[in-house]
Amino acid sequence: MLNFPSLSINHTFSYNPINYNHIPSLKFQSLPLCSYGGTKFPSGSCSYGLRTKRVLVKGMMKVEEEVVESGKRVDFGDGFDAIVIGSGIGGLVAGTQLAVKGAKVLGNLNLITQALEAVGCRMEVIPDPTTVHFHLPNHLSVRVHREYDKFIEELTSYFPHEKDGILKFYGECWKIFNALNSLELKSLEEPLYLFGQFFQKPLECLTLAYYLPQNAGAIARKYIKDPQLLSFIDAECFIVSTVNALQTPMINASMVLCDRHFGGINYPLGGVGGIAKSLAKGLVDQGSQILYKANVTSIITEQGKAVGVRLSDGREFFAKTIISNATRWDTFGKLIKQETLPKEEENFQKVYVKAPSFLSIHMGVKAENNWSNLEEPYGSIFLSIPTILDSSLAPEGRHILHIFTTSSMDDWKGLSRIEYEAKKQVVADEIISRLEKKLFPGLKSAIDFIEVGTPKTHRRYLARDEGTYGPMPRSIPKGLLGMPFNTTSIDGLYCVGDSCFPGQGVIAVAFSGVMCAHRVAADIGKPELSHSIAGNCLQVESIL
Repeated sequence: MLNFPSLSINHTFSYNPINYNHIPSLKFQSLPLCSYGGTKFPSGSCSYGLRTKRVLVKGMMKVEEEVVESGKRVDFGDGFDAIVIGSGIGGLVAGTQLAVKGAKVLGNLNLITQALEAVGCRMEVIPDPTTVHFHLPNHLSVRVHREYDKFIEELTSYFPHEKDGILKFYGECWKIFNALNSLELKSLEEPLYLFGQFFQKPLECLTLAYYLPQNAGAIARKYIKDPQLLSFIDAECFIVSTVNALQTPMINASMVLCDRHFGGINYPLGGVGGIAKSLAKGLVDQGSQILYKANVTSIITEQGKAVGVRLSDGREFFAKTIISNATRWDTFGKLIKQETLPKEEENFQKVYVKAPSFLSIHMGVKAENNWSNLEEPYGSIFLSIPTILDSSLAPEGRHILHIFTTSSMDDWKGLSRIEYEAKKQVVADEIISRLEKKLFPGLKSAIDFIEVGTPKTHRRYLARDEGTYGPMPRSIPKGLLGMPFNTTSIDGLYCVGDSCFPGQGVIAVAFSGVMCAHRVAADIGKPELSHSIAGNCLQVESIL
């Protein structure tokens, strides 16, 4: 997730399987392992005994009958409140929050666990003792332990002269985290909510307001002078935001850098894909519907209001509100058919550019080496070995390796199919050779299966413009002040995900989903919502 061109590498980060951007306690903790209360369900299950009170069976049957033929207009009338385009974490959290009648989300920033709990689901998890293992120049090898004190002890062992600065910088992170953790999380665009929270928690609200325009790098430089330690802080922030600390909002960084210790990192048994599957199942069992293989080509507007979506097969679906989990570049560049961008979107694109995509290598290998031995530096490549924690993911005697580094779409344009496949092989061979030389002797001979994904792969299957990881500031931003909220200039259209406040990362997009659900609820005058309908991930290549 570093902002470096493919194979042009300065730093090395190895990390354990679950850390897509940071994935802290919020993401995977099952209820029995956390002190968050709530009903306990069988491992990896959903329970819905008392949760489907307002399912509109007739309306759902009508949809099933009408969607069979292409070109049909399907109007949900009063039965549905929202159509969600895309089913990433932000969209699924927004959908589940709507489906369970605008359930409250209180503190802990444990949003994924709470979203699952809201629809009667839980997942069995495996505690991960180390979030990230950094391998940096000058033999700097730092593990981010589950226990905060152990992490600080290890970091200060390398920089004893900066102990006071380290404690002060991470102390400010905890101040922000604790303020967020104490508040009821709803839409920051809802005046009544803001007034109520300020009345109940004035100090915490003032704390967040103070840090809103600030970046992590500037605060780190108040307390820390050692260039190598500041480079480590940069590396911490790269994982959060794909940019250095000076360009990473302090609030965003604090969410990640503290939550990984607050409850620890936990890997979901069976793989991270189970999170989306569980949220989707819970959404359906609440009376909503998910349309798969439904490529959205445009958002339908009538008299300046978003009222529905049109699919590639001609079907049209209508509801009271439309929530786009696509990037803002896709939403306003492809789904909304208008010649000029709304002013607020112009402003967004002046502040943010598309971050690069990734080159990913997935391999199945024979378990003949010490796969947990990641002690030698090797360049800025991310390496995840999920089978170290969950051996059930691979056949006996095998491991899964996921290797990735940043890569630009420009590097893969203008190639014929033969040239494209050949380049994938060349790039993969170079990366594997580095790993073989530095970490895993005999790696090539142990490979049973290999699959290489490029930015084109990410664009096709994740439906993101240029395969981008998300927004990246053009220069040093004013914290999160330039990041738009969920509402848009088009009435009835909302955005959710990493191109909305509070930005990139699993915690952030889940937070965005919670805020969006409550904003929609407030706007349509339904504090208790009945149903939503979620389409599958937007297929960018089918949008004209």
